[in-house]
Amino acid sequence: VQLVESGGGLVQAGDSLRLSCVVSGDTLCLGDMGWYRQVPGKERDVVATITKYGRTKYGDSVKGRFIISRDNAEKTVYLQMNSLKPEDTAVYFCKADGGCNIESTWYKEGQGTQVTVSS
Repeated sequence: VQLVESGGGLVQAGDSLRLSCVVSGDTLCLGDMGWYRQVPGKERDVVATITKYGRTKYGDSVKGRFIISRDNAEKTVYLQMNSLKPEDTAVYFCKADGGCNIESTWYKEGQGTQVTVSS
């Protein structure tokens, strides 16, 4: 199983970006998906998660600005980031889990995509 993120870049404060993460490989019974971000020297920050049933949860710092969604047919999770702030600058990582039974459960993270927001 592999996760590949795309969509990062350099934007100005107030702009929007949409991140995508495609899951490939043996992904039967794809489960929960989500995004977290990390700044060097700081702890990992969970941005948003979405269950296989579509239930979403957001970190306090992004509530009302970011929207997570998924396309199960395309095995893709998205993160629409609006009203970006300089403090949103980080490497954004995609994560996913799955498995049809206990013996086949898996968890993977992507390589990350840089998001930089200038003031």
